[in-house]
Amino acid sequence: MSARAGKKKATKLSRSTRAGVIFPVGRMMRYLRTGTHKYHIGMGAPVYMAAVIEYLAAEILELAGNAARDNKKGRITPRHIKLAVANDEELNQLLRGVTISNGGVLPRIHPELLSKKRGIRVKVDKQVSVFEKQEECSKSKKPGKCFKKANGRQRLNSVSSDTERNQDSVPNSTAEDGPGDGFTVLSAKSLFLGQKLSLTESEIHKIGTIKVEAIINPTNADLDLKHEVGNALETTGGREFLEELNELRKAQGPLEVASVAVSPANGMAARFIIHCNVPLWGTEKCDDQLEKTVKNCLSAAEDKKLKSVAFPSLPVGRNGFPKQKAAQLTLRAIANHFLSAANSSLKHIYFVLFDSESIGIYLQEMAKLDSK
Repeated sequence: MSARAGKKKATKLSRSTRAGVIFPVGRMMRYLRTGTHKYHIGMGAPVYMAAVIEYLAAEILELAGNAARDNKKGRITPRHIKLAVANDEELNQLLRGVTISNGGVLPRIHPELLSKKRGIRVKVDKQVSVFEKQEECSKSKKPGKCFKKANGRQRLNSVSSDTERNQDSVPNSTAEDGPGDGFTVLSAKSLFLGQKLSLTESEIHKIGTIKVEAIINPTNADLDLKHEVGNALETTGGREFLEELNELRKAQGPLEVASVAVSPANGMAARFIIHCNVPLWGTEKCDDQLEKTVKNCLSAAEDKKLKSVAFPSLPVGRNGFPKQKAAQLTLRAIANHFLSAANSSLKHIYFVLFDSESIGIYLQEMAKLDSK
């Protein structure tokens, strides 16, 4: 047998190819060995490091690509990477101390500046003062002093009609006067049936003082108040609210996932509290269940013929939903609910948010909703 017909040489494979990753495993090993001579580095350490970095790079590029597409750009820039990292809770925490070159700064406008330009309270005070002035004129003995002159004559009929129109414009619902002191409306959009969707900033302990007809309380099957929103409602409502909630627990029993239960909002500016059992992130069909939860909350408010409702950020915190995913699902559920409904008693829907990260995410997602 000829020596030339010997065994063929095997194709040489790199460590990255054998590990099934794109990032160079050999280079990762060199980086790990630099300055760590006293430590023993296993053969699997650079493989694991390359896989983790590859995953993070792919995740950031995907989110940055979405940001570029939302801004109608065909190329990813450092600005898009900055927005992608800032809008993701886990990436923002991981890369908190990282500076992205040419990434710019995050949009952040102080609430006081917005309240002077667009605040609801300024408009409301103006409306109330005009109404009070005309009411005083109607009660005075010489109402002619309050009437405007037109073409040398006093317009008695026009002023009386203006007074009636102002009296009709006084809303029965407190939400039409705005959410109240301590709440700043940052952005507002109109939905399909004319509902007004408003993004509101406040402090979490003031959630029980918002002037709406119903407040959404994200809870669990036991209807407990062991979370930030629940603690704030308990503090504001006091003993009467807890007594009504205990009666609801006895009558309702365990609350199923995506189901809702309604109790009176004693001691608060609202009339009702709508308790909803929000699904946990990672459970089966949690996305569909979250959308169903939001729709059930809106349906419960419509059953009571309510005109306004306030949503905190429902599934974050102990439920574990990523903030951007939660905002997307919640806004989509609200839009689909009113798109499929023939009519609705709801006129005002407030999102009450407490941190700048959530505000930035909801502003971005509301802009997408408006563009659609």
